[in-house]
Amino acid sequence: MTRWIAALVLALALAAAAVRAQDRQITLAAPRALADGGLLGFLLPRFSLKTGIRIEVQPDAGDADVVLTPAATIGAGAAERKTRRAFHEAAGDTVWRVAGDGAKGSNAGRFVDWLLSDIGQRTIDSFRDGAVYVASADAADEVAEAPLDGNAALGERLSLSLCGRCHVVGEANRMKGIGSTPSFGALRAIADWQNRFESFYALNPHPAFTQVAEVTPPFDIRRPSPIVPVEMTLDDLEAILAYVSAIAPKDLGAPVRAQ
Repeated sequence: MTRWIAALVLALALAAAAVRAQDRQITLAAPRALADGGLLGFLLPRFSLKTGIRIEVQPDAGDADVVLTPAATIGAGAAERKTRRAFHEAAGDTVWRVAGDGAKGSNAGRFVDWLLSDIGQRTIDSFRDGAVYVASADAADEVAEAPLDGNAALGERLSLSLCGRCHVVGEANRMKGIGSTPSFGALRAIADWQNRFESFYALNPHPAFTQVAEVTPPFDIRRPSPIVPVEMTLDDLEAILAYVSAIAPKDLGAPVRAQ
């Protein structure tokens, strides 16, 4: 009987966890060409990192919470959605629009608001330096940065073990970084430091040797990592961000001014 009760409690706990996970997940409808083009793989993990809301991409808009489309609709079931301009393709005239079901503040609404906000628009522009897609929201509202509540102590350890190979993280490895790479203190002094850290795995030279679980594609077998790969999860990255947020920015002096 005791074992039966324990099994029942475990089953109920797992069911409750599954419900909570579903409450923090939305579906996004997007054409396969957009889904395979790299932008969504760049955008969505960053939103999930800030909010804890996971996004599942599907090609059909029928029951999707959010739709990304190059026209007013995408597939059946989307005709009544009100769309808003989000970005356009750098080469060509295609404008992508976004629509989300649910009230403002819902998970779907939060994603749409984030995408159209200054933060989301900067993220779009930072994908491949704007060479593919250009932010062009027609109704952007600023969205406050989510607090960084990761495990900062874990973030320090991860920073030293993963990033300390090249970067000076702090006093613990002050003499071990590569001279040509900026220290964490110097990076922290840059205005968009958070954006840079969140997208570091997409910025050269990191793609050649970095793997973020469920985010980055596997290495091309013809181009293996030149060093022991840096492997992490989004939770690890969140912990690193929490640690870096507490670092005192390095004094880089006054900006250089042309005479």
